[in-house]
Amino acid sequence: MTSIDAPQAQSDTGTVTVDQPRSRRLADVVSAYVGLTKPRIIELLLITTVPAMFLAADGVPPLLLVLWTMIGGCLAAGSANVFNCVLDRDIDEQMRRTRRRALPRHLVGPRAATIFGVLLGLAATLVLGLLVNWLSAVLALGANAFYVFVYTIWLKRRTTQNVVWGGIAGCFPPLIGWTAVTGELAWAPFVLFAIVFFWTPPHTWAMAMRYREDYAAADVPMLPVVMAAPQVAVRILIYSVVTVLASVALWPIAGTGPLYPIVAVVAGVVFLDEAVNLLRRARAGKVDAALKPMRLFHWSNSYVALIFAAAAIDPLIF
Repeated sequence: MTSIDAPQAQSDTGTVTVDQPRSRRLADVVSAYVGLTKPRIIELLLITTVPAMFLAADGVPPLLLVLWTMIGGCLAAGSANVFNCVLDRDIDEQMRRTRRRALPRHLVGPRAATIFGVLLGLAATLVLGLLVNWLSAVLALGANAFYVFVYTIWLKRRTTQNVVWGGIAGCFPPLIGWTAVTGELAWAPFVLFAIVFFWTPPHTWAMAMRYREDYAAADVPMLPVVMAAPQVAVRILIYSVVTVLASVALWPIAGTGPLYPIVAVVAGVVFLDEAVNLLRRARAGKVDAALKPMRLFHWSNSYVALIFAAAAIDPLIF
């Protein structure tokens, strides 16, 4: 059987054709297109969308509404990620972490990927607009536009503040989830928005510390590329503190029961402990594997999942 890495010819649609069984070719093509949507990022966005719906409903929202919101959200996020892959394909070719994505490997062509992204975006807008509400659809469309035009095209290659302001796109899911249930905005979803906003820099900078050489080779000015590790760790700690404060602020603003603040405080203490330990290792001159920035990165994923899960479960209990 021919390997996917074997010599390939590119079709008119931009996808590859190889001398292998049709079922294998179809599976490879489907896998390549799914990969363009960055499913792991979509999972994270759903983690912040669905709990906002439970909080907005003060209990269990209509399950069909949750389903359509999830489908529309997946399509919208997938569309934005596809456009990101198209625009950043030159960067992805140079980075070890991303060079096996579909576009750098020429499994999908830029034109075919762009068409795919447009179709996903149109489908997302129609699903959310017709089956949820048009406010949620507009918010999702705005998040996509911000991610593509503000973050990917304007900020990412120009400033160390790229993930700070570009991360706003990833803060929209709580707003979308809330408006899907209520049809309007309120203070509580903006607190959820703020949690994700302040959480994004320490989460991303920790990963960028691990892959600093990759970003440097691709000439992307992520903060760890242009600043020493101790300075980056200080900023990670500052943003982590503000993230925890924003998380606790949801308690009085949304009027949650006692479960949420307990989880927010306990998870926040662990988050801050990881940030402090990262700073200590950085000031001690630790580098590469000894610096262990991915410890904070992985915990940051757990942290945001716990916070939003608590926000969803709390109204079911109290």
